[in-house]
Amino acid sequence: MKRARLVLAAVLVVGALLYLIIGGIRGAIVYYTTPSELLAQGASAVGRSMRLGGQVAPGSKKWNAQTLDLRFVLTDGTASIPVVHHGAPPDLFTEGQGAVVEGTYGSDGMFTAHAIIVKHSEQYAPPASP
Repeated sequence: MKRARLVLAAVLVVGALLYLIIGGIRGAIVYYTTPSELLAQGASAVGRSMRLGGQVAPGSKKWNAQTLDLRFVLTDGTASIPVVHHGAPPDLFTEGQGAVVEGTYGSDGMFTAHAIIVKHSEQYAPPASP
């Protein structure tokens, strides 16, 4: 009887630990929607907070240093979404670079970002010396 209670208690503790570990891993994974997936969602995507990922389309970056407005287009090669962000862009933010933006999709088709995360190569190359 004592042994059965001990085994039951051990199973409950292990189960609780597994639940916490799996929940922590799920929360740490960063998911994002591509422009094609966002457009496929249609009106159900409007107003929802989400992450949108893709490449910054060449020639689309427009930076206004006076108003701190940054406008660019994120593309996945099939679909494109215009993005507006108020604030300075990250240092590594360039056209043709991968990026993930966090924000909301508007009914006007514009994605308003409150954060920009630049995706970069895993290989580090120090800047060239002058």
